[in-house]
Amino acid sequence: MNDASARRILLPAAFAVALLAVHLLAFWPGIMVWDAIRQYGQALSGHYDDWHPPAMNWLWRQLLAFGEGPAPMLVLQALLYWGGLGLIAAKALRGGKRGLAFAIVAIALMPIPLVLVGTVLKDSLMAGALLLATGLIGWRRDGDRWIACIVALLLLGAATLRFNAMPACLPLALCLLPDRWRRSLPRQALAAVIAVAMLLAAMPLANRLLHAEKSGVELSLVIFDLAGTGYHAHADLFPPLGVPDAQTVNAHCYTPIAWDDYAWWVDRPCPIQFAAVRDWFAHEHRSPNLWWASSIARHPIAYAEHRFSHYNQNTRLIVDERNLHQLSLASDPNRWGFTVPPNRLRDIIATLAEASLSTPLGWPLVWMALALAVLIAAPRERSLARPLAWSALLYGLSYLPLSVATEVRYHFWTTTAAALAFAMAAPSIVRARAYAAFAPLLIILTIGIVARL
Repeated sequence: MNDASARRILLPAAFAVALLAVHLLAFWPGIMVWDAIRQYGQALSGHYDDWHPPAMNWLWRQLLAFGEGPAPMLVLQALLYWGGLGLIAAKALRGGKRGLAFAIVAIALMPIPLVLVGTVLKDSLMAGALLLATGLIGWRRDGDRWIACIVALLLLGAATLRFNAMPACLPLALCLLPDRWRRSLPRQALAAVIAVAMLLAAMPLANRLLHAEKSGVELSLVIFDLAGTGYHAHADLFPPLGVPDAQTVNAHCYTPIAWDDYAWWVDRPCPIQFAAVRDWFAHEHRSPNLWWASSIARHPIAYAEHRFSHYNQNTRLIVDERNLHQLSLASDPNRWGFTVPPNRLRDIIATLAEASLSTPLGWPLVWMALALAVLIAAPRERSLARPLAWSALLYGLSYLPLSVATEVRYHFWTTTAAALAFAMAAPSIVRARAYAAFAPLLIILTIGIVARL
């Protein structure tokens, strides 16, 4: 490696380390929300349930050797985030693409991701793992087995963190195929089937190996869909729970924003409660999934109304921003007293992040449309742009049937992957002049802006 090549690698590496250090200082020791508080408690005890990913709780337990509280997990999330983006930027510089390298730095400094990385979250850990996998794929040559093994482990690890992680991981996993396999459609299809099976099995296998207790977390989706479908069908679709006039009660409880009113942690929970639904199915030895499927089959239009209404809120298209979940900018109360001290830099980042949420930068559907534009406008792009665009789009779409809330964190990966894909594909799009591919993006922007006037 000559001096010029070394500088092209060492300079972005040093810059990434500097940004990592500043980022850690701004959010130290890490924001702990309710999810993280519950996970940390399980990490301390070594006893896990499957409400939150046991694999992350186990990992946190191993990190206790480096210190207590959120700090070790914050460091890991930041290392993955800046390490992955640093590798991608260094690869761009090595290829003489300075503009792309500067674009990657700009993407890394977007305020919403900075806040999310500063918050201990499974979504941030997953996005970090996928970013590092992407960076390693960019440096991998055909036949580099060690890099391929590390990437495969990162992708399988990411798949243990969210039950819908498979669509995000699959396009990156297919990048590991040898060139001779990529030229064969049957081999690609076979590899995709194997990859899907492994990615889908990752979370259940991890849960079993860690002896995680079943919490019934999957009932949150069942309850939300029964509530929403019943609301639009003007019917009571819940099992008999002994709640008088359950249809009217549900009409007062249901909101397309989230399922939380049916849970126990809200201030004024709905009379139709998670525990009652869980206990009824257990007592009657009935399958919640069969009950769910039967209800949807009877009211498919009402189910579609519910799902699209929620997806509109989830992707922040036609919404009242005041009703939606916002970013967590401070730790929730916890028995260990972990807090993030006042910090001028973090306040600036938080202000910018909150402001971004009400602009197209904070609308996930805009980023999904941008990923779609890359796929349409750059069909022959040979960089990682297309796998990243597929990953962003498929993962974003997975929330259409599977989401139960409108959390900003859900779309961390979609936003970042779509931004990277567009930055990589922009020269190809300009050369091809395929600007018609941006029509869906322009339509979504117009709708979102007009709805907020």
